[in-house]
Amino acid sequence: MARRLILDTNVLIALERGLVDQSSFDEDELAIAAVSVAEFRVGIELAATVAQAAARARLVDAIVGAVDVLDYTATTAAEHARLLAHTRRAGRSRGAYDLIIAAHAAETGRTIVSRDAAARFGDLPGVVVEEPGAA
Repeated sequence: MARRLILDTNVLIALERGLVDQSSFDEDELAIAAVSVAEFRVGIELAATVAQAAARARLVDAIVGAVDVLDYTATTAAEHARLLAHTRRAGRSRGAYDLIIAAHAAETGRTIVSRDAAARFGDLPGVVVEEPGAA
């Protein structure tokens, strides 16, 4: 049975570097947040060489063409606000982009795949997280 997943930006980077087994997602329904596309594109802008930038651009284009890209909607904003209020009440701030990704996961019922333990996605209500398989 296919899993419904949302890939964190760090998983996209790990895929680029060959650190994650891409085939572990072959049967899954994959999505990324639009903010992850922006984060990954920063890596294109900051690439050390033209060749590296071109390779990254090809990868992000392939990813965007192969998965659902989740737009930030009014419904996402409501989930984002709920999660932000939760973190403020708990006194445990989170990265702005991480909360947007978490809001998408809560909104769509997807599991976040992340290599970032510091994001503490699993501590957020309505959010499920798992680590990707190593290559």
